[in-house]
Amino acid sequence: MYKNTEWIDHVVDPDTGTVVQEGTPQSAVNFNNEEFGILDGQIALQMMMVAVNQLNGEAYPEIKDISMTNTMKYPFNNSVQTVSLSNTRSNANYQVDTYVTAANGDVGDVIVYDKLTNGFKIRYDGSASSATVRVAIRGGS
Repeated sequence: MYKNTEWIDHVVDPDTGTVVQEGTPQSAVNFNNEEFGILDGQIALQMMMVAVNQLNGEAYPEIKDISMTNTMKYPFNNSVQTVSLSNTRSNANYQVDTYVTAANGDVGDVIVYDKLTNGFKIRYDGSASSATVRVAIRGGS
């Protein structure tokens, strides 16, 4: 944490030459304190920029609409779709939020699985013959 140096002017009476006020010493200790304060500020700014970039990835998710069909009789289901991500992630710890936007029958649960850095699989487990699911993908970088 930066420790502020209070700088005081060195004042000399011009007529008598006597020191009216002793100023803050111009020393390596005081100047290095300033340098460390500037460095701390630069590091804090860089850390904040990393956080902003990460938050932008969270704030602006990748959105996709996935159409799935099921041709089997309940309780069987073959609605699996593979979803490719537009941008490869650096890890598979991204979040996928799902929203059913249309369905022909009971969709049941929407399941996201087999996540990789470049995509994942999605399916539903209900008896619907078809469903459209909007996915919002956040994180993973």
